[in-house]
Amino acid sequence: MVKDKKCRLISRAINQDPVYQNIESYEAEWEYLNFHARKMKRDESWTNNTGKNEILIVLLSGNFSVQSGSYEWRTLNGRKDVFSGLPHALYLPPDTSYTLTAESEILDFACGWCASERSYPPSFITPADVMKMGIEYRGGDNASRQINRILPPGSECQRLICVEVYTPSGNWSSFPAHKHDDRKIDPVSGKIFEAKLEEIYFYKIDKPQGFALQKVYTADRRVDEIAEARNNDVVLVPEGYHPVIAGHGYNVYYLNFLAGSDQSLASTDDPDHKWIYGTWKGMDPRIPLVTIEMNG
Repeated sequence: MVKDKKCRLISRAINQDPVYQNIESYEAEWEYLNFHARKMKRDESWTNNTGKNEILIVLLSGNFSVQSGSYEWRTLNGRKDVFSGLPHALYLPPDTSYTLTAESEILDFACGWCASERSYPPSFITPADVMKMGIEYRGGDNASRQINRILPPGSECQRLICVEVYTPSGNWSSFPAHKHDDRKIDPVSGKIFEAKLEEIYFYKIDKPQGFALQKVYTADRRVDEIAEARNNDVVLVPEGYHPVIAGHGYNVYYLNFLAGSDQSLASTDDPDHKWIYGTWKGMDPRIPLVTIEMNG
């Protein structure tokens, strides 16, 4: 993992194939979450075993096929890039061997994985499945953004959660700011009010010179940093609130992987900014930024 010297929370993309991002849980001083992003050329293959982990493979661009025992999955209408359609993804449980093969001139994909003591069936997620789970338009005005659920709470897995978020040029995202670093449960109902989660933001920008700004801070400012995220960069969120701003002129995509105490997105808002809820006049007309029709 290559960290920015000015911010201990950001990992710069490395100009190296096939893996250009790699976050191991021990490097991040985390208990669960791991991540990597990889590019491959047509007919190249990657063979692996999930070991004691559950894993989610998310297609960023191109097409792939995966062989695992008697199972075979293949994408036929993979997107040209993350700004050109909805995702395909593949969830695999622990103790699963697989071979992934690039079926396009260039294949770009990301993987998130974490330890799992349970076994669930493999699941191949298509753009149509993402549509069925519901595309969410969250916020309003210049805090409008689009959320595509890939592996949301309630999915058949133990810990992993995955969504992708599109933030139009100049807009705020993950705002009003929230945190999920302290597990809080109602002692009577058992309802989870806040889960304790590790989180990764993996960025794509629609122009090569574009950027986003992400602030990560705790209430006591023990953590208080601002990261400038460029294309293919990763921001780690070990704790605290973590809003994002898309640079003016640049549409911003980020892929969120989370893992921790619960397969839940229960969070706590920064009380200083909760008043903003209910003040919005409407959704940014640029939303949605991507639709299933773009997949072709």
